Amino acid sequence: MATTEPEKPIDECVMHDHPVPASELGRYSVDRDPHSEQDIARYVEIEASDEAVQHVERVKREVVLCEIYDIWDVTTDKDRWWVITNLTNLYSQKYFPSLDYTISFHIGLMARLRSREGRIDPDEPTPFDEVIRRVDQAQHRHEAAVEVEDFQAVGMLLREGLISLISALSQRVPIDPLVERPQKANVVAWTELLANSLLPGGSHKDLRQLLKNTAKDAWQVANWLTHTRNATRGASSMVINSCQTTVGHFIQALEGGRAEKVGRCPVCQSNDLRSHFDVGIPPEGEYYTSCGVCEWTDHPSQSDNAAT
Repeated sequence: MATTEPEKPIDECVMHDHPVPASELGRYSVDRDPHSEQDIARYVEIEASDEAVQHVERVKREVVLCEIYDIWDVTTDKDRWWVITNLTNLYSQKYFPSLDYTISFHIGLMARLRSREGRIDPDEPTPFDEVIRRVDQAQHRHEAAVEVEDFQAVGMLLREGLISLISALSQRVPIDPLVERPQKANVVAWTELLANSLLPGGSHKDLRQLLKNTAKDAWQVANWLTHTRNATRGASSMVINSCQTTVGHFIQALEGGRAEKVGRCPVCQSNDLRSHFDVGIPPEGEYYTSCGVCEWTDHPSQSDNAAT
């Protein structure tokens, strides 16, 4: 009598043999941060201008010497990147396959960049990109300068940088409509007006005066460098540092003032509020805020999420 072999048990565990498309991965991410993801996607599409971002995912956060570094895994239509913040930089996973090595490399590189005297390093698009570009151009011109005319050109670039700073601030700092606006190139008068608005009240008296004094001094020495026939490399370096300090002070005053006004999240009362810049907000791009705990944001396109 023929015997029959026992039937093999049915294996209910089926593994698919094809990858999930990068554009679909976001559907299955449990911990999403859409506003930060958008910032990173914009950054990658600026740096890798011929690539389109398909997926962005934060994979890790490292704290080294009190500095926070967020690590993102970004997939485009052509490549896959590590993006690490503070300061933000991207690394092709083709050449940097090890994440631990990439983090160590990034921290070392950023430490070297920060140690460069007078260097201003924007880590994302901001309304001050033109200001920073002009100041950086002045630094590069200074490094290659030989003749007096070269140092005078440094002064001219710094003057234009300070005027650009006033232009960017005047569009974002609320000013009493009854107050008369100075002429566009009257940097000293504008900095007085802006400092009063950015740092009002008796508790800010000393900081407000510091802002005014450094701005006035920077404008005066930039004008001096533009016209003097006795410029030296040392003098040019001092003027650059003075202008960089002024730019940094005003940006910090604007950002600090925005954070103080926002305070806590109006929905969940968390202090974990982040600032983003969206070039698509009319007329020329604008900052908006999001909460890192809940989904609240004051982005104009998502005003329904704002607390009423």
